[in-house]
Amino acid sequence: MITILCVGKLKEKSLYQLCGEYIKRLSRYVAVTVTELPDLPEPRYITEDSLERMRLEEGRVVLRRIRQRDYVIALCVEGDRIDSEAFAARLEALKQAGRSDITFIIGGSAGLSAQVKARADAALSLSALTFPHGLARLVLLEQLYRAHKIIAGERYHK
Repeated sequence: MITILCVGKLKEKSLYQLCGEYIKRLSRYVAVTVTELPDLPEPRYITEDSLERMRLEEGRVVLRRIRQRDYVIALCVEGDRIDSEAFAARLEALKQAGRSDITFIIGGSAGLSAQVKARADAALSLSALTFPHGLARLVLLEQLYRAHKIIAGERYHK
């Protein structure tokens, strides 16, 4: 079971439809649940303190949704940058080790709190670039689909 915890909702209908398409494709291989958690409005005057308060409050909500048995992967810029084959290999290794409940966390506009990152078993970077959370969700779903095609020995275009 793969769970994706996202701080914030998808606002673009086209992204919502594309994400739905990848969830449907993934259903052949693994159950995927996407849970949207509330994001906080950005303060009128953005300071590092106000961003830290956002991260802490959003982080508390995220941490309440993580189960003890979950293997947690935080998506953050300082995470490991790996290619699709290595990502597939990591997912397969987790499965072989009996870690079938995997939770990915996508933070809000302020990023992830230190507490969420500390709870994570691993950190993954989708790119050195920064993506809005909706696009990060789509890229993650596509890469999960690609990884499962690789694991199954099926062809997936490069």
